[in-house]
Amino acid sequence: MSQRQLFLQHVAQTSDFPLMIEVEKAEGVYMYGQNGERFLDLISGIGVSNVGHRHPRVLQAIHDQLDKYMHLMVYGEFVQAPQAHLAHALHKTLPPQLDNTYFLNSGTEAVEGALKLAKRYTGRTELISCYNAYHGSTQGALSMNGSESFKNAFRPLLPDVRHIRYNAIEDLEQITERTAAVLIETIQGEAGVRVPKGNYLQHLRERCNQTGTILILDEIQCGFGRTGTFWAFEQFGIAPDILVCAKGMGGGMPIGAFIAPQQIMAAFKTDPILGHCTTFGGHPVSCAASLATLQVIQEDKLTAGVQQKAALFKELLVHPHIKDIRNCGLLMAAEFESFEVLKAVIDHAILNGVLTDWFLFCDNSMRIAPPLVISEEQIREACAVILRSIDEAAGR
Repeated sequence: MSQRQLFLQHVAQTSDFPLMIEVEKAEGVYMYGQNGERFLDLISGIGVSNVGHRHPRVLQAIHDQLDKYMHLMVYGEFVQAPQAHLAHALHKTLPPQLDNTYFLNSGTEAVEGALKLAKRYTGRTELISCYNAYHGSTQGALSMNGSESFKNAFRPLLPDVRHIRYNAIEDLEQITERTAAVLIETIQGEAGVRVPKGNYLQHLRERCNQTGTILILDEIQCGFGRTGTFWAFEQFGIAPDILVCAKGMGGGMPIGAFIAPQQIMAAFKTDPILGHCTTFGGHPVSCAASLATLQVIQEDKLTAGVQQKAALFKELLVHPHIKDIRNCGLLMAAEFESFEVLKAVIDHAILNGVLTDWFLFCDNSMRIAPPLVISEEQIREACAVILRSIDEAAGR
């Protein structure tokens, strides 16, 4: 049987139309097929490969850790250097109060842990998130997602969850003394890159302070330099009570985390002990890769070029079929008339060697979120392919 047949027969499928690209190797901003095909990756594995595929320093950190040890013990029992050094490095990027990191394997796990922590610390049950939010696929995270079409088939989900409109200051009145936590993406990703307007996040922060509500910022997709600052919330003059991160955190390795002040995180220690457990969370190889990723972003000053690169995309992607481009740094959405128009463009772009995608809750907008290491020349190459693909899809 061919690899394609094995994939279709034995690997669980999530749709009837997987991309079916067979990748032999990946390096930098490119992926390579078995027959020498080359694809310029404009989506970074959905926000994962911020420092590019197989960055040499990330690979070296992985190799070095493999020579020492891999999994030793369930999370939180042994002192492991990769965890300790990564937690310290993360703390140095954050406001001083965010000094305690709980490592997990993915973003959805980090969301689950953050929700549990907020409920345990406050003693409250109500949880609030936004319409068109995406926070993961496990049952607690799914409960917080803001698209009924993705949730309805799996009900019943968590009780006592309500949704508010992103950027609607008047909806903040729904946050009360019953609310354990508000979980919100600093930049809404799967909604098609929606950026906070005016002082929305400041008003949200103030309302949470007034009601004693935990503010959880989800930076799973927009963290680790994606928006031009290491954390997106740095641009909006606020800080969360709990921060959730993953995706671009691992340089291609699976890792996630939620970060909180030590006095909040301590709620997991007693009544009951081991209030949150994980076997593989904080895996030493993933933590070593994450620390190397963090250092590459900082030492190579990758955030410094983000705005200029985003501006070049916006300058070049001018076409009658592109109705709008929204962005916060290199988290970008190019809007088309419909999903049908966009899907044809995406299919042609892939055939022409550029990989892009749409958004779960905004399927008429093209996802553009390349590795932060993309060069000006590569941006020009990608944009030329997209424009040619639009013309081909339109039958020009």
